[in-house]
Amino acid sequence: MAVKGKTYDAHSVGRRKTAVARIYMAAGSGKITVNKRDVKNFFKQETNLYVVNQPLNLTKLAEKFDFVINVNGGGISGQAGAIRLGIARALLKVQPGLRPELKAAGFLTRDPREVERKKPGRSGARKRYQFSKR
Repeated sequence: MAVKGKTYDAHSVGRRKTAVARIYMAAGSGKITVNKRDVKNFFKQETNLYVVNQPLNLTKLAEKFDFVINVNGGGISGQAGAIRLGIARALLKVQPGLRPELKAAGFLTRDPREVERKKPGRSGARKRYQFSKR
């Protein structure tokens, strides 16, 4: 598969909340680039960096593939979750035998939780204005 003149082994999409991550995977040395920045510069918190690397650490393939990732929408934590799902899906396209391992760890499940919309007559989705009897 060729994208912008470069050849990639797999392409996948990961989503969480309102974040969307497009993953391009190629054989390489383990370099991860997020929005044209190194993953360590993009994710300052160790927890988000850990979330991104979870599928690679579980399958012990961290040093075998390079990833080019475009992510937008949502917050930093949602983006990390979207990238985790996208990386897991990309690994499956290259090595389908990893499915039971990734599925058991919960990396192939899209987190469907989204923000509930604000309702009319309420100050938020569920919060009400203060009740006054008189």
